[in-house]
Amino acid sequence: VPKRVPRSVPDEEFNEIFARLPSHRDRALVAFYVSTGARASELLSTWQAGADPGRQLISVVRKGTGEVQELPASTAAFVWLRLYQVEMDDAIQHGRGLPLWWTLRSPSRPLTYHAVHRMFERASTKAGTSATLHALRHTAAYRMAEDPSLPLTDVQFVLGHAQLTTTQLYLTPRKEVVIRRLLAHHAE
Repeated sequence: VPKRVPRSVPDEEFNEIFARLPSHRDRALVAFYVSTGARASELLSTWQAGADPGRQLISVVRKGTGEVQELPASTAAFVWLRLYQVEMDDAIQHGRGLPLWWTLRSPSRPLTYHAVHRMFERASTKAGTSATLHALRHTAAYRMAEDPSLPLTDVQFVLGHAQLTTTQLYLTPRKEVVIRRLLAHHAE
């Protein structure tokens, strides 16, 4: 029985969506999603003390186990996070145990999954794509799985998969990658 290949966002499409994001908060969220592979709800579980730019780690509460896990994230994600924090400094409550992500409208409230989903949907529509928020997790997984220096077991750990077979789905080459490789092969 054929398995459905997870849908990831091609780099050009991702760049187009990213360019349409209206705030530093939104750019930080998307940068964290695509660099950590965290589920949307997991990243929203992060509290203010859970972001550690010095170690380039962000702590999330895992969906399946409810355990706290540190995830490595890109430098760019932490740069966008800092810009968001400076921008919102006077508008949000501060405290180590308080949420990291807040609404931009006053009065500030902790950000919800639905609000992030709508934000990404609007940016995706403006970019003329049908990419979904969950596709960012698939994008991160594909990017990690394609890196020959990352063992698949490391990718499994970061994604929080219980079974390695789930992570192995991301070894399935994307159609556009296969076409590009074969065209290069024929050109040689």
